[in-house]
Order: sequence, then structure tokens, then C-alpha cells
Amino acid sequence: MLQVGQTSTLVPARLSQRTKIGQMGNFGYGLAALFVLLLPLVPVPEFVITQMNYIGIDALVVVGLVLLTGVCGLTSFGQAAFVGVGAYATAYVTTALGWSPWIGLGVGLLLTAAIALVLGFVTLRMSGHNLPLATIAWCIALYYVLGNLDALGRYDGLVNVPSVSIAGFSLQSGRHYYYLIWITAGLAAFGSLRLLDSRTGRVLRAMNPDHGGGSTMPEAMGASVFRHKLLAFLIAALLASIAGWLFAHLQRTVNPSPFGIGRSLDYLFMAVLGGVGYVWGAFVGAAFTTILKDVLQDWLPKLFGGSGNYETVVFGILLIAVLKLSPGGLWSLVGSRFATKRTELGPSGNATLQLRIKPQAGDRLLDVVGIHKQFGGLAAVQDISFSVSAGEIVGLIGPNGAGKSTTFNLISGVLALSKGEVRFSGRKIDGVPSRHIARLGLSRTFQHVKLIPEMSVIENVALGCYLRTRSGALAAVMRTDRREERMALAEAEKQLARIGLGDVPFEQAGNLSLGAQRLVEIARALATDPTLLLLDEPAAGLRHAEKVALSNVLARLKQEGLSLLLVEHDMNFVMGLADRIVVMEFGRKLIEGTPAVVQASPIVRAAYLGVEH
Repeated sequence: MLQVGQTSTLVPARLSQRTKIGQMGNFGYGLAALFVLLLPLVPVPEFVITQMNYIGIDALVVVGLVLLTGVCGLTSFGQAAFVGVGAYATAYVTTALGWSPWIGLGVGLLLTAAIALVLGFVTLRMSGHNLPLATIAWCIALYYVLGNLDALGRYDGLVNVPSVSIAGFSLQSGRHYYYLIWITAGLAAFGSLRLLDSRTGRVLRAMNPDHGGGSTMPEAMGASVFRHKLLAFLIAALLASIAGWLFAHLQRTVNPSPFGIGRSLDYLFMAVLGGVGYVWGAFVGAAFTTILKDVLQDWLPKLFGGSGNYETVVFGILLIAVLKLSPGGLWSLVGSRFATKRTELGPSGNATLQLRIKPQAGDRLLDVVGIHKQFGGLAAVQDISFSVSAGEIVGLIGPNGAGKSTTFNLISGVLALSKGEVRFSGRKIDGVPSRHIARLGLSRTFQHVKLIPEMSVIENVALGCYLRTRSGALAAVMRTDRREERMALAEAEKQLARIGLGDVPFEQAGNLSLGAQRLVEIARALATDPTLLLLDEPAAGLRHAEKVALSNVLARLKQEGLSLLLVEHDMNFVMGLADRIVVMEFGRKLIEGTPAVVQASPIVRAAYLGVEH
């Protein structure tokens, strides 16, 4: 994992262990790279080289699927169509126009980017089963476009596609072309790993709904989920287009048959079989599928007699078995043996992330004026008004179902108001997306913990630094973002120490207790450098000792001058923390006052205990 510094005596031992694992992993990757490099120099049959060429091309497409489906949670059945766009673009440019294959590569990438952006804008706003169905629709549409244009040879395709040359050296030989394929696939893999180990990569991993993220949490940290979806979709499409370019100049002919929906299913099968959440699983899945398919096509007809697509049946059974025995795919079975630590960024020196100008104590931060939320015939929140000033803690309490979390979501931009107004630091923020509200200095946690279990604690907290950093995807791939990354991780480490978790920065977040996970969420919110922190039922589900620890943390934040709006149903937890308390019942404001006034109120006792007043 990423090393930023040492916060306790436990950390050096853990880092030492990870370093040893990293050395073993580097040795394993070195052996694999040496095998790939030397294979064409060994007198192996030409069939083996041809197989390896196709494995490398397929792996390039599957790497894109790992980013799109495994990391971001966006299932696509249309990658073969983008392979076809890249293949047909270079085939047409080189045969009909007589241009260089390298110009064909550029044309294919530009055309693919244009198509991907248009399709992405239309389809990526869909959710649930609608998105996969949309990818099937445009895959079929592009397939028939390629097969019905006279300029592209209709179903006969284009022939006599020239070979690729580099500085006058022809790569017509499969053994020479082999290096172009595998260098390209290797660069795509390493570029993807670098992307995931960055500011952009953390958001890509965080927005996968299967990993506990979804869109709400990254948006609350200031990231545009749609833009990151579009980025992942574009990268996957461009990798598929490059694969199509390589395929066209390897085959020297193109026709529509390799670019239909069936081939898209093959790519998705490779991704799932190899491990859809692992970049190197793309290579395992492509190799295993290609080799096994050839073996089965050769032996199954001999075993059963006659001809038929027996391998399809075997692949279906195999996929079920792999998903049953190892839901993470084949790479998850062997990946731990090749685990490698991430780049050690080292100390950040004196450089730190910029801090926002804080309001003076007593300045009005938040004004909630007559907000109302209607869900059909249900009024979940009715005419709620209160305020929060700088340097104070305001508690929003009430029994279960009182409308506290709905009010919280209305303030933070997750839900739209039916009527009323919310102003933050003098600006009207109702109707403003939550990512824009976060930029103003309002940060939040969630009623149900939204951490990424597979990410380390420090990476989860570093998500909060998104708004305070600027490096994008290209900077991550080129590694020009390292200075900013050092500052972000140093800030994350600082916030972990601030809330008392400085000794677990490299632990997986999913391994922590619920109480510790809620503290990590608070640290992530603090990493945004907020002027107002909104905590949604932070004590829910905690044991007594965990509540005491959390109360101590919040009291310390109050002493540091941080303003908090605390949503809770545990009245005893709030009483020792809040300066003022707003009590809700059935979506309405019941009473507002100091803790002493609220405790003494008979209508509050009636709301909580159901007694007459």
C-alpha cells in the first residue's frame, strides 16, 4: 500500500512485511515479463506465437473492461463494436486512401472517441439493467453499420490491409509483430494501474455500487460521478479501438464477424474468468480462454463424435464453477502470491494542501428556512427552520422516522426541496448539486457507512482531498501527480491522527469495527477542510465504549473551533455535545433550545417515551 509516514510503533513492522511481499511480487512479475520477452526468440511453433498475439490483443480489450466493469461497476456488452471501429478505420484508411497504418490508428482513435462520447452522454445516465441493455443495442447497431456500408465492403469486408512498419522496418512477421502487441498491452496495464493509484482512481473505485460507494459519497466529496463514468467509458473504448487496429494489421483483412455481440460476450467472459476487479486478471482470463478454447475445439468432437460447439457448454459450466469457487476470478486465487506494494511516495516535505479561510466564531454559517419535502402524498419534512453559527454544535434529534436524515439530505443537496430555502455562508444552495455544495465548505458523513472496504484506510480518507487537489487522469498515468499525491496522503494521515486512528493507515477499511469505520468517515470529511461538518447518526449501531470514544473525538473537534450539525436519535449522546438542539417529530419541528431546556420539556419526553404531556 502507499507509505506516507509512521504514526505508531506498529507501522514499521507492517511496512516491513509489505516490503517483503512486494519484493516477491516484483520477482514474479519479472519472471513473467522475461518469459514474454524471450518467447519469440525460442524455436517454438509459429502457432504458439500466433496464439500469444491474439491473447495480447484480447487482453488489451479486457483491461478496458476491468476499468469499466470491475472497477466502476458499469457492465458493457459493446466492447467488440469499438474493436470493429478501430479495425475498419485503419483498414479503410490504408487500403482505400493509401495512408500509413499510423494515420489509421489516429483516425480510429478519433472516430472511436467521438462515438464513445456520444454514446456515453446518452447511456451512462441510465442505471440498473437499462445500461447493459443499451450497450447491447448500440453494439448490434454498430455491427450492422459496419456490415452494410458499401465503402467498407459490406459483409465481405476489406482485404489487403498492409503490415505495420516502424522506421522502415516491417512487422509483417508474426514474431516481430508480437513485440508491438505485447508492449502495447503492457503499457495499457501499467497505465491502468497508475491511474487507479491516483486521485482519479480513488473516485473510480469509490463509485462502484457493489463496493459500498455508489454516486452519493463521491459527489459529497466534490467529484462528478458522471464525468468519471464517461472517462472510464472513453478509456475502455480507446483501448478496444487500439486492439482493433492491432487485429486488422495482424489479420490483414477485416469483416464484421469478429465484432458482433457474441464477441463482446467473449470479452466479458474473459474479464470475469480472469478476475474482473484485477488488471492482471485480464491477461489470465484472455490466455486461459484462448488456450482452453483451442484445446476443447480439438478434443471435444473426438470425445463426443461429430461436430458441434461443445466448447460453449463447457465454458458455461466452467464460468459457473469459477464464480462459485472464486467469485474474484482466477487471479484472486494466485494474486496474493504476486502482491506488490504500491509506490512509496515518501515524505511530503513542507508542502501542504491549501486551507480555506475559516469564518469567525459566531458568524452565521447555515440558514434553513421553511424547508419542505413531499414524496407523493407523504410530507416527510414540513416547514423546518433553524440555523448554525461558526464554532457551535447543533443537534438535530428525534425518534426513528422523524425526518432527520431527510432534512440532512435536503441541506447537503442529495435531495431536492419541495419548497423553502437553504443558505450556506450567505449563498443559496438549495437546488445545487452536492459536489458544488462541498466546494463551499460543507462536508458530511452518512447514516450507513460508505467506505470502500477493499481500499486502505488512508486511501479512503484521501478521497476527502479530492477538492483540494487538481491532477487528472493523464497526470496520473505520466506520474506527474506524485507531489500532489504526497500532500494528499500526508493530509489523510494527519486527519487519521486527529481522530485517533493514526496506527491503522494501511489496514483495509473493511477489516475495521463499525465504530472505527465511522471515525474513518469523519476523517475523510475533515480532509475536505470543511467550515461545517454534518454527521448523520454517527453513534448508530455503536457499543457504549465506541460511543464514548466518538464523543471524545467530537468534543475535541469542537474545541478546535469546528462547526457541526449532528443528526441523532440517541438523545443522551447529544446532550453533552450540543450547544443547541432541534427536536423533530413526524417531519415537524417540535422544539428548539439548549440541552437543559430540551431535557426538561414534557413534549420531548412524550415524543420519545410516548407519555402524555
